[in-house]
Order: sequence, then structure tokens, then C-alpha cells
Amino acid sequence: MKSSQILFPLLPILLSVLLFQCTSPNTSDQLERAKRLHESVITIDTHVDINTNNFTADRNYTTDLPTQVTLPKLEEGGLDVAWFIVYTGQDTLSQEGYAAAYENAIDKFDAIHRLVDEYAPDRIELAVSSEQVRDIQARGKKVAMIGVENAYPIGTDLSRIKEFHDRGARYMSLSHNGHSQFCDSNTGERDDIWLYNGLSELGKQAIVEMNKWGIMIDLSHPSKESNMQTMALSKAPVIASHSSARAMNDVSRNLDDEELLALKENGGVVQTVAFRSYVDSEKHAQWQATSDDLFDARASALGFERKSWADIRTMEPTDRDEYMTQYRALQAEVRAQMAESGQYGVDVSDFIDHLDYMVDLIGINHVGISSDFDGGGGVHGWDDASETFSITLELVKRGYSDEEITKLWGANLLRVLDEVEAVAASMQGS
Repeated sequence: MKSSQILFPLLPILLSVLLFQCTSPNTSDQLERAKRLHESVITIDTHVDINTNNFTADRNYTTDLPTQVTLPKLEEGGLDVAWFIVYTGQDTLSQEGYAAAYENAIDKFDAIHRLVDEYAPDRIELAVSSEQVRDIQARGKKVAMIGVENAYPIGTDLSRIKEFHDRGARYMSLSHNGHSQFCDSNTGERDDIWLYNGLSELGKQAIVEMNKWGIMIDLSHPSKESNMQTMALSKAPVIASHSSARAMNDVSRNLDDEELLALKENGGVVQTVAFRSYVDSEKHAQWQATSDDLFDARASALGFERKSWADIRTMEPTDRDEYMTQYRALQAEVRAQMAESGQYGVDVSDFIDHLDYMVDLIGINHVGISSDFDGGGGVHGWDDASETFSITLELVKRGYSDEEITKLWGANLLRVLDEVEAVAASMQGS
């Protein structure tokens, strides 16, 4: 057989290969573009939990503590803005419960202010507006912002909404995991028990106050009915500070298509969250089971006792440091062992699949990014702030433009903050 007879049937295949090589993006070009873009855009993570034991003169974020976010990690990963969270767990709807919750919230507000005012004013500043965010970032510093996870500490005194605003809060959710005095929580789906079938009367009043004082309303933990009523009542755009797409993974903490479409109509933004079990529950459960088995076997061999997170939180700081150092070393060893066999669990690609879905559904102007670091968040490839560049690189690989990536990383969130402030100015003026 002549060589031409062999080659002729292969010509379409050869031409396809050559065409792909000519038109497909060059990996090195993608990397260089991602590096350039990551340095120029303002990268914002809207949900980073804190422990006030890490905000003392002797122990704070100026050093690289065994947490997912510290100043060294922010600087290494090029993450510009971290929203530190004033979180309070849900307790009884009583004056005693409200008083304890308020004390907890003030402790966290004060801790954040100590970081920016006393411990590291040369490296990080607090911002309360988009103008301040841009100014601080342009001067080469990191930016701290404050969100309130659960309005429970407000109690029944709505004047505390303005107080929290004056302390620097720029978003707040009306509940966490458990029904609050303001609204039903997503956790009502577990037992189908609801207090208000959405918002309480106090919750409706709180929405007016939050609109008036320029605090973005966060939809990430309330129930669907609470969220739909909130969006119908709010005069300002809302956010979901750390939620993903329920159509992609059916858990109560994710937003379904009806909520997402209402959020688009409202003008808000959903901050896609890199929380493994919210991104892909089944994949995470399988990976976690294997990881736990390997971890426990290795820990047993070394005489290391695994503790519950509740016990860890009550440990003395030095004991916790020692425990977490050993824990993370063992964890890294196990994950490396799993990675060798191709077991990574939920990763950056899975996370960006949620972002893609929501962009397709509600548009590029209504989607952003969050981690829930130090509150259970993180995926393979973005497991602490030092790995933030991997998100920009994945977005470049997915074909997003520079302008689109700028919006996703923070411009959308800052736009909502500006619009919320404009509504507040109008309400105060009238």
C-alpha cells in the first residue's frame, strides 16, 4: 500500500489536531495572564471566621498561626480583602440569651479593631466603604471588613443595628443555624418546624433599619421563605455572603433557582462558597470517610488522640496550638497519601462549577467568591488564603475575561455595597 493511501484517511484527524493546537490557549499564556490579573484585581473573600484567642498581643495574625487565614497567608496568596465575621451561635430567645450573645459579639468586634489598630496597622486597615477598600489596597495594605453572622445579639433592641454599623459592620444575616427572633433558619428543613413561616414582625422592622443604616442583608443562613420575603421587602440589594447553588448540590444552605432569580431581580450578589459538603456532599463524604480511616490509623500508631471541634475550642491557646500543629501535620500526611492515588476530594474545579452554574443562570453581575475559611470552608487547591491564586487561574482556564474576573473577585460586591449606602443616605435624608 502506498504511503499516500495510508495518510489520506488520517488527514481529517491530523488537521483536527493541528487546528486544536493552533486555537487552544497556551497553558503558559494562561498562567502569565492569571498572574498579571491576580496582581491587578481587588480580590475579596466575604466570609472568614475568627477566634478571639487569636487576637491578643501575644498571639495574633501577624504571625502564621495554624489557621487558614493570617496576614502572611493573605500576603502570600494575594487575597486583598477579608471579611472577618462576628459570629454568634443561636441560643434561647430570652433576655439572658440576648445579653450573652451581645457580649460575644462585642468581644469579636473589639478583637478585629485590635488587629487593625494595635497589632498590624502597617499591614492591614479596616474599610467600611468601597472607596476605602480601593484606597487601602492601592497603598499596598490588606483590607479588613466586618460581617455579622446572626443578628441574634441585637436582641429586641433595634438601635443596636446602628451601633453595629458604627462599629464597622457592613453586612448581617438575620439568623444562623436555628430560628432567631427575626426569622426562620434553613435548619427548619430538618424537622419541618417553623416559628414564623419566614420573617417575624421584628424581622420586618430589622430590614427597614438595616436599609436605613447601610448594612447589607445576608441571605446565607435564613430559610428560603425568609429570604424570599426579605428580598420582597428590602429597598436595597442583598447578598448571600457564603452560599452555593442548590441545583448543583441539594443542601439547605445553598440557594435554589427561585431564590437566585429573585436575587438577580433584587440586584444583589451571591458569593459562591468553597465549603466541601455544600459543593458536592457525596464526593466529600466518600473522601472524608477514607481520610478519617487513614487518619485514625496513623494517629493510633503515633498515640495521637483526635478531639472534637467543641473540645478544641475550649483548650488553652498554647495547648490548642500544639494540638493543631500535630493535627495538621497528620492531616497533610494523610492527604498526601490519598493524593498519590488520585484522591483529592472536592476541589477548585468542583467549586468553580457552582460559580459557572450561577453565572449562567443569573449573569456575571450577580456572582462572587467566598471561602468560609476557619469556619469549615476550603477545597483542594484553595485550602487556605495562601492558595488564592488558584481561583484566578481556574477562572482564566474557564475562559472568563479580565472584566468578568474583576467582577467575580469583588467588583460586584463593592457595587452592591455602594447601592446599599445610596439607599441608606436617601432614607436618612428623608
